[in-house]
Amino acid sequence: MVTIIPSYLYSIFAALIVGSIIVASCSLSIANIKNAAENKQLANIDEYIAAQSLTLITHVAEGAQNATQFLNLPSQVGNQEYWVYIANDSSSAWIESGFGTTITQNQPQTYIPAEVSASGAFVSSWGRPVLQCYFENQTVTLTLTSE
Repeated sequence: MVTIIPSYLYSIFAALIVGSIIVASCSLSIANIKNAAENKQLANIDEYIAAQSLTLITHVAEGAQNATQFLNLPSQVGNQEYWVYIANDSSSAWIESGFGTTITQNQPQTYIPAEVSASGAFVSSWGRPVLQCYFENQTVTLTLTSE
């Protein structure tokens, strides 16, 4: 009789350890799925801004001197604030985005397939995003700001 009680205690202890491992691995999997969904939503925001940019560039190229578009962007992705930054170099223009309120470059980029001068940034806690496009000095200029 004395040897039966310790074996039950060992079995209960082993079941607690295995249960803890299962709960921890499920929590990790759920966190990975959530992060992947938030990163995809951020990439969708970049693509949306690129599409709106092309629309504005088309309006300016067709003869309008300037065009402005208020962007429909969420105030948060998941439960996090985010930022969007547009820039260009001599060969292309692109959009970068990331989580937080501090803009850091070298994030994955979504390219705007047009020759434009692009600048500006938007942080989701700053207000409503505004995309402006105008023709200046023989160059189409694209600017992202907050209202």
